[in-house]
Amino acid sequence: MSDDATLSAFRLADSFLPDGSHTASYGLEQFAQADRVTDADDLEALLETYLRRQVGPADLVALRAAHAGAGASEGDLDAVLRADRRLAATTLAAEFRESATAAGERLLQLQCEVRESPLLARYADRVDAGDAPGIHPAVLGAATAVAGVEAREACLLCCHAFVTGLLGAAQRLLALGHTDAQRVLVALRPAMRAAVDDSAGRTLDDMTPFAPLVDVLAAEHERADRRLFVS
Repeated sequence: MSDDATLSAFRLADSFLPDGSHTASYGLEQFAQADRVTDADDLEALLETYLRRQVGPADLVALRAAHAGAGASEGDLDAVLRADRRLAATTLAAEFRESATAAGERLLQLQCEVRESPLLARYADRVDAGDAPGIHPAVLGAATAVAGVEAREACLLCCHAFVTGLLGAAQRLLALGHTDAQRVLVALRPAMRAAVDDSAGRTLDDMTPFAPLVDVLAAEHERADRRLFVS
């Protein structure tokens, strides 16, 4: 990749990016409240489950399809929209869809403001018109393609950003120090690579997210009386 693409990847993976991801825990809050995640070991196991059962077989598949569409010679917006809609349809937990859509819409708006791209501008118009949800992994796939970030690096970026976002949430929910958070982040590298590898041979028809306990606790979180996070 070019230096510009590498720097764009760093920016898109940075927690400083104002896409609102810090407001979501993707069910981690409910796991903590139910005492199912109480320490760094529990957290690592849960995040590995997310990577292997949700991110790899679903999020990254949509990201790759959107990346391929946006990176086509003349830009295939229809392919991006198909990936966007399919991922939203296969995401069972309502709070997860809403969180990912809110983050995706903010990311798409931000990208349109900082980078001139006719494809992203048309994508934003279609999202505004209600033709597509603008779910985060699909938006990230399109944005990284436009920035010249290669597909595998874009998938790794997505995994890293997802994990660091949940580690940040865990520091607010658990007695998790910065050093333990870094240990978990390093320990999850094999799971991140496995999730990326798993997504490589899948099409949109092969998206198979399956984490039933996550879905159950996400549904419980929707009905919780007090919530620190939106999901």
